[in-house]
Amino acid sequence: MLKFYFNGSPNPTKVALFLEEAGIPYQPVPVDTRKGEQFSSAYLAINPNGKVPAIVDGDVTVFDSNAILLYLAEITGKFLPVGSPATRGELLSWLMFVATGVGPFSGQAVHFRHHATEKLAYAHNRYQFEAQRHFGILDAHLAKRRYMVAGAYSIVDMDVWGWARMLPFILGDSAWEKFPNLKRLHDEIGARPAAARAIALKDKHTFKAEMDDEARSHMFKHLAAGAGAAREL
Repeated sequence: MLKFYFNGSPNPTKVALFLEEAGIPYQPVPVDTRKGEQFSSAYLAINPNGKVPAIVDGDVTVFDSNAILLYLAEITGKFLPVGSPATRGELLSWLMFVATGVGPFSGQAVHFRHHATEKLAYAHNRYQFEAQRHFGILDAHLAKRRYMVAGAYSIVDMDVWGWARMLPFILGDSAWEKFPNLKRLHDEIGARPAAARAIALKDKHTFKAEMDDEARSHMFKHLAAGAGAAREL
């Protein structure tokens, strides 16, 4: 049975959505990142980057949520728009747009809004601006169509949903007012039974809730490494 290494953060949740939508039997394996379980030797053998999610499907190991979504879509033939090379190009472009833009900038926006030990206006403003800009691109695209690619619910919509559901935490409580088209997609996917099951998966397991010194030492390793490590890089 496919093993799914996860926690309740956006990237694992969108993979959980695919697994639930496709009806793929899987064994959930919780990885408590606030306890540092992502850095165990056993897990690093699966994902050398020490992040969730990852899957082990027989003798196939895949890490990074976008790679996992594409892998699962291709082996099942589900939620993968079919059509011309142009459609394939559009699918890959938006999938990578979330992978290289929406996700990283949203993650940094969250860090400097909620977790930075020093309140740096420059960093906060930069990442808030870039996260908002990326979500704005999605919203403009969705103003002209129901779904992200080829008029069909696909892995790209799941990818977008994973981060969009965190929008108020990323950009503030009033953020949805700026992105009505994105909210429409978010609400439609969120109403699907598979989405409810994907979100509830984390509640079946116990994860550390406190962002205390122990959690920060695992989540933000740069604090211990200091500036010297950055200079060496």
